[in-house]
Amino acid sequence: MLIVSEEVREALAAGRPVVALESTIIAHGLPRPQNLQVALELEESVRREGAVPATVAVLDGRARVGLDKEQVERIASGDGIRKLGHRDLAPALATGASGATTVSATAFLAARAGVRVFATGGLGGVHREWTSTQDESADLALLSRTRIAVVCAGVKSILDVPATLQRLETLGVTVAGYGTDRFPGFYLTDSGHPVDWTLNSPEEVAAVLRAQDLLGGPHSALIVANPVAEEDQLDPRLHARVLDEALRECAERGVTGQAVTPFLLDFLVRHTDGASLRANLAAVRGNVRLAARVAAAWSR
Repeated sequence: MLIVSEEVREALAAGRPVVALESTIIAHGLPRPQNLQVALELEESVRREGAVPATVAVLDGRARVGLDKEQVERIASGDGIRKLGHRDLAPALATGASGATTVSATAFLAARAGVRVFATGGLGGVHREWTSTQDESADLALLSRTRIAVVCAGVKSILDVPATLQRLETLGVTVAGYGTDRFPGFYLTDSGHPVDWTLNSPEEVAAVLRAQDLLGGPHSALIVANPVAEEDQLDPRLHARVLDEALRECAERGVTGQAVTPFLLDFLVRHTDGASLRANLAAVRGNVRLAARVAAAWSR
């Protein structure tokens, strides 16, 4: 069952701007109580730009697009909040589970509700050592068949960035840099890799969305890669050194599968004295503001 909040439903019916927000960052991406503070801050940031926030989650077997404050608090502080990709939605609904939605699940549910713009931190992608692990985020395939604009800071820098970009090309997912011809690196302004297209205003992003609809064809996403400001990025030399240490320790400990990403991200936070977390939050805040402006341009 998909429940769209009254506020979100009325905004969509009236053609007002709406921005989808994922809930994994609330439940699993930030420490308590900072996670709740950030969740409420991001929703307020959307409102300041004249749009309606639609945080997405599953509560007691009901998929929800748009949460009230009590529901956000439950995601932030409740016990037993699972991490749900789009493949997990059906069993979660069937068993009455509660969970925070990843990029893939958020994009799927938001698109089902009619929300066209989604803000997040960084996408999942192709993992390092893919040739031996075959480990690739479900985000990529889901975005290849979901008509939504995803404003993000690129893909997480712990991943294989060039392989991820190649995979997105193969899947037919459009990637555009926002105000840049370089693909951002999540914590970093520049991952070291170019993008083929640059969009310079919310109106240009909205124009691409309209062109997608006019063309028809596959219902793939538009990735709007919005770099974190240089003054807010993690120092590139520190990032390279700590990530190399994290990858070595990950291999030595035999960490594999779904445990790899949280292990590496936690290692980065601990060994950069929180600087990676600050860069992450700066990126998310910038993405949410831009997404709200894109949603406003789209609604016009």
